[in-house]
Amino acid sequence: MKPLKRYFPIFVLPTLIAFSIAFVIPFIMGLYLSFTEFTTVENATFVGIKNYISAFTDNSDFLNALWFTIGFALVSIITINVFAFILALLLTRKIIGTNLFRTVFFMPNLIGGIVLGYIWQLIINGVLQPFGYAITSDERFGFWGLIVLMNWQMIGYIMIIYIAGLTSVPTDILEAAKVDGAGVFTTLFRITIPSVMPSITICLFLTITNSFKMFDQNLALTAGAPSGRTKMLALDIYETFYGRVGYEGVGQAKAVIFFLIVAAIALTQLILTRRKEVEQ
Repeated sequence: MKPLKRYFPIFVLPTLIAFSIAFVIPFIMGLYLSFTEFTTVENATFVGIKNYISAFTDNSDFLNALWFTIGFALVSIITINVFAFILALLLTRKIIGTNLFRTVFFMPNLIGGIVLGYIWQLIINGVLQPFGYAITSDERFGFWGLIVLMNWQMIGYIMIIYIAGLTSVPTDILEAAKVDGAGVFTTLFRITIPSVMPSITICLFLTITNSFKMFDQNLALTAGAPSGRTKMLALDIYETFYGRVGYEGVGQAKAVIFFLIVAAIALTQLILTRRKEVEQ
């Protein structure tokens, strides 16, 4: 083990350099640029917190996108995890064709977000057209359209993680509970769910981060219509940075705020759920 520890810095150095070039350095530069007015990295003028003030005061788009994203994330996190867990429970039982069902449910996760957005736009508009509506007619259609799309894409992926957790639950514990007369729901909430807390931690983290950073599906499905009311944070940042001349600094400030919000929520979730793992 000592020779391995001696050469550990040599082995980790290439990855550390790549991580620094691809993430750490751009992040630090982006943080600096959020306090400047700039058109290029070399043409930046320091303006303090002006960009952060502008992000909240220039128009209501950012706040609308923030609340829309929070609402979307809450619903999608709950629905994805509940449906994925139910499917995982069903597909860990001795049912004919289990492997086929697992493959079919996982396949939507392999489709790109832009393609998914256009597919579901056609489907939803086809359903609404006989009633004289389109997905962009009302923000509620866009909201629930995004929920359906996100669920369809993510449930299969999250289901696979739950299946891995469920199959690792010791069968002797489940059999002992059955012998002791524990019912289905007692076994589920007292034994099964506590035993798969590591999987729940991972799945919650993935659904939280993916829900908040959704961009390409939002762009393809509604593009923020009607009147920007279905615009999520990532799309609002993109349009601010690339769609408004002189607002590059404001867009960068929004990106920093976005990062801090997602990081705070994700870290809080990890701390709380890992504490449950330790308790169990």
